[in-house]
Amino acid sequence: MTDSGPPAQAPAAGRAVRLVEAIGRSAKDRRARIRQTVVFVGGMAALLGDGVRWVARGLFVPGVKFRREAVIVQMIRVGVRSIPIILLVLVFIGIILALQLAPTLISYGQLERVADVVAIAVFRELGPLIAAIILSGFAGASIAAELGTMVEGEEIKALRAHALNPVQFLVVPRLLATVVMLVGLTVIADLVGILGGLLTGWLVLDIEPRVYMDYTQAALKNRDFLTGLVKAAVFGMLIALIACREGLTVSGGAEGVGRATTQTVVKSIVALIGTDCLFTAMFYVLGW
Repeated sequence: MTDSGPPAQAPAAGRAVRLVEAIGRSAKDRRARIRQTVVFVGGMAALLGDGVRWVARGLFVPGVKFRREAVIVQMIRVGVRSIPIILLVLVFIGIILALQLAPTLISYGQLERVADVVAIAVFRELGPLIAAIILSGFAGASIAAELGTMVEGEEIKALRAHALNPVQFLVVPRLLATVVMLVGLTVIADLVGILGGLLTGWLVLDIEPRVYMDYTQAALKNRDFLTGLVKAAVFGMLIALIACREGLTVSGGAEGVGRATTQTVVKSIVALIGTDCLFTAMFYVLGW
């Protein structure tokens, strides 16, 4: 008579071992990802601290050059070239919001209130967020690719060899330009979004332009405009820091530059939406 106990126990023991190994690998991978995230966030914080220090020195310490010309060049390169696409996208956003809201508001006999919802949504949320996402593609990818190419071409090493700080000469102009231009682009995005809703209300929904603007002005408060600008400034800072961090840590030649460019856009979009969620929750709690 054959004993079948041991063969049955062996597969069970093997499955248990494989399960433990899988749990161990998962924990190890998760720990590695957490460590990478902490290192990345810490690197961004250090980069921000260096940038603020160099800005303060440039403004208040005699003999330290602020490089205003470089900031202006980056503002044109980062912001001005983004205006056409932002105009186009925000007009469409205003049109979409107005058309989507109209059927529901008509059922309540409040069609004119489409102006209220479009104005608040654009000023508080969609204006700064959409402008930032667009800018992450224009500015973020460009900054990461440029700095990554400089790293691979050993231009960063050449700067350090000449006692020139890369943060002062490369990061600060791009950081300031991105923050300033995103605030300006958000103002443009707000106005264009309202214009898209106004045109839709006038030409499609038969709302008189004066009536539409009266409802818009009654709905908007100063805090709606200011909260959008605060978000825009923080979004611009995040885009610039992520792009500079990714660009300055490039390795692996042309493939590394491409990877840094892709990672910049992906991380920027995730960071923007996550930060916007935090801002929205905070403003809700504060009653803003």
